Amino acid sequence: MTTLIVVLGVALVLVILYLIFKISNLVSVAKAKTSDDEVDSSNGVHALLFILFMVFGLGGFFWYSYAHFDSYTLPIASEHGAWTDTLFWITMAVTVVAFTIISIIKFVFLYQYQHKEGRKAKFYPDNHYLELAWTIIPALVLALLVFTGLRAWNDITSPASENAEVVEVIAQQFAWTVRYPGKDNVLGDYHYQKIDAINEFGLDLSDNKSFDDFKSLELHIPKGKEVLMKIRAKDVLHSVFLPHFRVKMDAVPGMPTQFKFIATKTTSEMRDELGNPEFNYELACTEICGKGHFSMKMSVVVDTPEDFEKWKTGQEAWLKQNPDYLKNVPAGLRESAMIKAGISVESGVTYLEGVKAAAVGSN
Repeated sequence: MTTLIVVLGVALVLVILYLIFKISNLVSVAKAKTSDDEVDSSNGVHALLFILFMVFGLGGFFWYSYAHFDSYTLPIASEHGAWTDTLFWITMAVTVVAFTIISIIKFVFLYQYQHKEGRKAKFYPDNHYLELAWTIIPALVLALLVFTGLRAWNDITSPASENAEVVEVIAQQFAWTVRYPGKDNVLGDYHYQKIDAINEFGLDLSDNKSFDDFKSLELHIPKGKEVLMKIRAKDVLHSVFLPHFRVKMDAVPGMPTQFKFIATKTTSEMRDELGNPEFNYELACTEICGKGHFSMKMSVVVDTPEDFEKWKTGQEAWLKQNPDYLKNVPAGLRESAMIKAGISVESGVTYLEGVKAAAVGSN
């Protein structure tokens, strides 16, 4: 009901404004004002106000940008981050210089060429030198920005090294889950048709590389080691954003993407740098993906290589946590699956026999 009242109120205001506009036009026609009568002393006031707006507007823009610089620039915690920031600030410098020059010219022209008695406009058909200048210079600047940016993009999306730490980040409304490979350091295959309430990754248990994969609700990465982040989405478009690592990549349903980077500061080191013992890195979604978009966050922990390996070793395979899915493993691979997943072969066989007996009994 409240929404309807607001909509009707806005519509009523728009109708009133439209009627006022129409009435003013009719009054102007009735008075039959000449062009000279339409220009009064307020014209000069408006011209001066444009200059004041330019001065205070640009002044406020530069003051705020300088005074609050630290509040919108985060420390860099990855190797490629420095180059990414360099490209960003080069682009910012080019756009700010162009914006400032255009703004000054625009408002000064409004003041300089305000209406004055006896002044006539000059007809200026073309100027080849000006046209060449404002075509060639922007083209060169944009080409430089595009090709340097493309070089950085190719670097962070190119194939990772053989010893890179592989991590898969899966997005869904409205949460992140992470899958790590086990001791083989290779993620197993998956298929979207195998996704269910428990097998949220869609693990293909006919692939022996999936037996030791494990799930984490926290993203752990090692300092100083290349990380290959494989990204996919299960429902709608999401976007992986790790601001301190200068990582941003869309998660697109049906189109896996990836990003590689090397973290340079552990969580503990960043806490010391910022003087904030409560600080934590964060993975956030930066694509509006529905009503719960605001809550789609995940804690990120950067460990030393030793601590990371210790944490990784202490994790249980997904298959060990969900032994019901042993029945989905091909019979010839079940023993191998139990060994890789850390399941006792004896208990695994007993469990499967129980499941089989229960199935026979129900029939």
